[in-house]
Parts: sequence; structure tokens; C-alpha cells
Amino acid sequence: MAETQEDKLLDLAGLKCPLPALKTRKALKVLAPGQRLCVICTDPLAAIDIPNLLRETGDVLETTEENAGHRRFMIRKAG
Repeated sequence: MAETQEDKLLDLAGLKCPLPALKTRKALKVLAPGQRLCVICTDPLAAIDIPNLLRETGDVLETTEENAGHRRFMIRKAG
């Protein structure tokens, strides 16, 4: 599954809004175009905040998965 392999993992479990979106934005700034960021969150609002952030930045949400209260976002840096 090379196409879903992340270049960076950001575990934000336990953090509440707005921290997951803010930390995701910061992590994306240092990635090169085409690199992937995997973000793990427990805050239910991240399901809204992170896709909204990506609409602003132009980066691509490749997959979203939810399992046992944890939401996993696979994001590809645009460019």
C-alpha cells in the first residue's frame, strides 16, 4: 500500500478545537509537495475543521477513517 504510506504522522489525540486544525496547518507548511501527512484526532469537530482547512490551503484529503473514537486523515500536500 505505498499510495497510503505517510511521510509524517501527527498524533493529536486528546486535543480539542482549534488545536488539531492549527497543528495540522503548521505540519503541512514544512512538507514538500506530494508528501503525505497522517493526522490522528479524537475531537469530533476535527471532522469539520480539517476538511475546511484543506479547502483553504488547497491540500488534498485522500482518506478519512474512523475507528473507536479516533479519526484518521490522510492528507497530500498540494503543489
